[in-house]
This record gives sequence, C-alpha cells and structure tokens, in this order.
Amino acid sequence: MTIRTRLLPALALGLALAGCSREGDLVIDQGVGISAVRSTCPAVGIPDYTGDITTFRTPGSTTFANLDVTAAITNLRSTCNEQAGDRVYTEASFDVVARRTDTRGARTVTLPYFSTVLRGGSAVVSKRVGSVTLQFADGQERAQARGTAGAYVNRSEATLPADIREQITRKRRAGDPDAALDPLADPTVRAAVQRATFELLVGFQLTENQLAYNATR
Repeated sequence: MTIRTRLLPALALGLALAGCSREGDLVIDQGVGISAVRSTCPAVGIPDYTGDITTFRTPGSTTFANLDVTAAITNLRSTCNEQAGDRVYTEASFDVVARRTDTRGARTVTLPYFSTVLRGGSAVVSKRVGSVTLQFADGQERAQARGTAGAYVNRSEATLPADIREQITRKRRAGDPDAALDPLADPTVRAAVQRATFELLVGFQLTENQLAYNATR
C-alpha cells in the first residue's frame, strides 16, 4: 500500500478497504446494501502537510534564496500480522528523499519524524518520535534514506461487536422494508465502526513554523 495524502476520516471511510489488502475481519458480498472488506489492521497514511519538510539557512527567512534542505516522505508501505495473538502488529516503511541547495562538502542531515496510532479518526492512542539520517557526499545534491515505524493494536478493540456485525451483514433482499437503508445510517452502528477503526500515521515532526509553511505555500 502506498499513500501520500491523509486518509479519509473514519466515518467517511465507513467500511472501505482498510490496512491490509487481504480478506480480513468482515466481508459483505450478498444481498442489497454495501459491499466491503474490513480488516483489524490499521490503515496507514501521511497526515496533511506533514509529508514534506523545508529548512532554511537563516531562521525566519523563507525566501527561495534562503533554502537549505527540502525532503519528502515517499514509498510508504505497510505489512501487518493479523493472524496470531491478541495484538495486531503493523510495520510501516518509507523512503525519505532530500535535496540540498549548497553541494559543497560532505554533510549529514538528521530529520525527525513521528508515528502515531489514531482511533476513531481523532483519539491518539500512542505516539513515537524517531529520526532518519541522510548522508550527502561532497558535490552531491540529492540523498535518500529509509525509515520504519511499528504499532500494536488490540484485536478486541479493532473487531466489531457481534451484534453490530449482524446488523451490517444481515442479508437484505429487494422489497424488504430496510433493503435500501445504509446500515451506517444507524448512529449506534456508525459509532461502533468508528471505535473499531485505527490508523497508523507517519510524518515529519515539524515545528509550528514549518507546518504553517507547508500549509500556506
């Protein structure tokens, strides 16, 4: 899975494909209604405005002439083990590609990044901060490095309750009173799906000024 932009909020996702690209916790493929595959693996993505970082030679001056290093997170991929144990482990890997404006001399640049587990689109379950180090050789304009992030999710928390699953998967036929009704229209079902939806988000650990620069450029 490769995602460069922020994932849709949990409710907007509904029961869309999540986390792992294989059959998971829930399959709906019969009768009238929605059709989806749901996994206990968290979806993986990059929050808006955190996939890039720009540093400047002189703090406070964000002119093009003052550019120092620019870097971006790319090739974000994930692997997930949802088959064993009470805890589901997901590992995300990604590349950081960087460019510097002054190529004189060898240089080492270390950039911080975060990984956070989000539940229900807003509740932060955990957050870790790591770093990735880029090595520029003398005369080299570009450099690349690799980073990783991992997270555990409790299987019981990422699994829909049996009564909610029954409401969603119950086969409906054309002509039934609720045949055309979306199960997610029920606030109880929507809330349960939201509680069971997890995301592993990765991005650069930006300062307020860096985040503002990304949001307004």
